[in-house]
Amino acid sequence: MTEPTTDAIPGATPAGVTLTDSAVRRIGEILHAEPDGAMLRVSVEGGGCSGFQYRFDLARERADDDTVLARDGAVVLIDPVSMQYMAGARIDFVDDLIGASFKIDNPVASASCGCGTSFTI
Repeated sequence: MTEPTTDAIPGATPAGVTLTDSAVRRIGEILHAEPDGAMLRVSVEGGGCSGFQYRFDLARERADDDTVLARDGAVVLIDPVSMQYMAGARIDFVDDLIGASFKIDNPVASASCGCGTSFTI
């Protein structure tokens, strides 16, 4: 797995979030089908069955304090508050018998629910 290029905005703290090759390919496919300049925003918000949940949205603009992960046509934005909850996380894309989805392996999470989209710290 190749490490992503991290374009850190001054004041942002890249916390070692990485993208797997599978995630890079899928994000690139998604963004290729969108208008030029589209990016994937990954954020953490309150909710879900474990207290916090991940959210994936398409974005057209980035904030000055976003951390930007960019590799091979995949561009991911993470805001500073979400980055606190994702330090050292690995974003993956899995396609198996159950279905296809993004999965986040997050060392900050102390537990996660069965669906894999919410977690506890």
